[in-house]
Amino acid sequence: MVQSDFLWGAAVAANQLEGAYLSDGRGVSNIDLLPYGKDRLAIAKGEMHYTCVSEDAYYPSHNAIHFYDKMKQDIELLHELGLKCFRFSISWSRIFPTGLEENPNEKGLSFYDELISELEKYNIEPIVTITHFDVPKGLMDHCGSWRSREMVNHYLKFTRVLFERFKDRVKYWISFNEINMLLHKPFTAAGITFEENEAKEQIIYQAAHYQMVASAYATKQLHEIDKNAKMGCMLAAGEFYPYSCNPVDIRRAQKDNQKNYYFVDVQARGSYPRWALKKIDLLGIDISPSDIKVLRENTVDYISFSYYASRTSKEDVSDVDTNTGNAAGGVVNPYLKRSEWGWMIDPLGFRITINSIWDRYQKPLFVVENGLGAQDLIDDHHQIEDDYRIEYLSQHISEMILCIEEDSIPIIGYTMWTAIDLVSASTGEMKKRYGLVYVDKDNEGNGTLRRVPKKSYSWYKKLIESSGKIR
Repeated sequence: MVQSDFLWGAAVAANQLEGAYLSDGRGVSNIDLLPYGKDRLAIAKGEMHYTCVSEDAYYPSHNAIHFYDKMKQDIELLHELGLKCFRFSISWSRIFPTGLEENPNEKGLSFYDELISELEKYNIEPIVTITHFDVPKGLMDHCGSWRSREMVNHYLKFTRVLFERFKDRVKYWISFNEINMLLHKPFTAAGITFEENEAKEQIIYQAAHYQMVASAYATKQLHEIDKNAKMGCMLAAGEFYPYSCNPVDIRRAQKDNQKNYYFVDVQARGSYPRWALKKIDLLGIDISPSDIKVLRENTVDYISFSYYASRTSKEDVSDVDTNTGNAAGGVVNPYLKRSEWGWMIDPLGFRITINSIWDRYQKPLFVVENGLGAQDLIDDHHQIEDDYRIEYLSQHISEMILCIEEDSIPIIGYTMWTAIDLVSASTGEMKKRYGLVYVDKDNEGNGTLRRVPKKSYSWYKKLIESSGKIR
């Protein structure tokens, strides 16, 4: 049975909804340098430098959906929706504009102070992601971002300010959003761009180590500053299935799952898996004895994760469709339906993934992203009949509830992606809509920004009121 204290909510990210990218002292971040259009993916992967785009490139994060200016109006919509919690992230460059400053930007802190106060007014629990695909450009220029061990100290300066400022007001923190995306989109995840002939894998795994060390120190820091607060890691989850019962496909899926769980193995268990120790030794990764100690002694309190789709692994991909639309790769699963953007739709895979994570770590879980990107149209009555989103959410939530009621897995809460339409992280589009509330804005930035609750808004409101009963 879903308990009365289960946290039903929704999730967003600063760079996808705030806008106001240079307002009140905010500096430039890596995502501010990601344009909409044909160059976005190459830059996200670190394969193309962000300066190599046309002068008239459009950057959707710069204005996003103007949440910075419309925050109170939008929080009112969350209150009317009946949310028990709201997951958001803090823009690093809004607090430390270049990342190098000794003192934080008070106007930036005041914005989040006000945001948390609005949530408190409505008894909505804040779930705060410290870094959601967010690195100040100043740190990219100064030390190459997470290529450098120096980033650990910059990160800890940032986290200390947050923990001290919001002590006793934020119970649940998340150190890095979808930390494993560093393996697939290094610029998006860590502000890293590669030069020609650089050892990409070595750079990525070194950056991964520094991020995990930073997360461990931040966990220690949080527990010292606020003994009631909890730190979580976050995984872009989705089980890899073998394409067939051919042992080579099964082994490929096994290896893909090991790689996907790599970060959480360290953050939740406190040590590198044996296969990874061999790999990082071959790559020559810089790991100090103090790193090993802090990782071992400061594991996370809970595991949060996103789930949009399962993945399928095949050793020989020459005869199958590999266009899954998913950064984690894999091949098209012939047994599943697909979204408009090619993502597999697999509700049962959600239950399989939750069970896999629980069996592996046996720490409390928190579903912090799950949703469907689709093109929503307003009809002649100014309504958005998004039954396809309701179907997706209801099927996935049903599987999650079975995990709680039948599989006895402790799940803290569920924050669907997302309460309100915002800029797509993967494509930079607005037409790839995930929200329960429609925002009148198109891919080129045109529109009135009018907010219109969709049919799914009323559906989710009733679901929360009934403690998760699917109607």
